Amino acid sequence: VQLVESGGGLVQAGGSLTLSCEVSGNTYITAYMGWFRQAPGKEREGVAVISTGTGITYYADSVKGRFTISQDSVKNMVYLQMNSLKPEDTAMYYCVAATWVLDVLVENYYTYWGQGTQVTVS
Repeated sequence: VQLVESGGGLVQAGGSLTLSCEVSGNTYITAYMGWFRQAPGKEREGVAVISTGTGITYYADSVKGRFTISQDSVKNMVYLQMNSLKPEDTAMYYCVAATWVLDVLVENYYTYWGQGTQVTVS
C-alpha cells in the first residue's frame, strides 16, 4: 500500500484547508485509514480515522467539530477537511492505513504511512 498526501500549506488562524491522500496498491487490506500529526518537539498524535468498510469516523478531542475525515472509495482517496484552524494545529500531517486496530488513534497499529504534508497556521 502506498500513500501520498497533498494539500498542506500556510493558512491564517480561523482558515480552512483540505488534505488529500491518494491510496494505491493493495487497497482492499486497508480497513482503517486516517491522519496523524506531529508538531515540532511533540509526540505524534492521531487526529482522525475512518473505517473504510463502515464509514464510521473517529476524532481526537482537540479537533472534534472542526475536522472532518471522508473517503472516496472509487477514487481511492481519503480527505481531511480542516476548519477553524488554530496555531496549535501546525504540524506535519501523515496519512496512515491499517488492516486492523484495537485503538484507532494509537499509531502502533498503522503499518502504512505517507511521507507527510506540512500544515502551518499563523
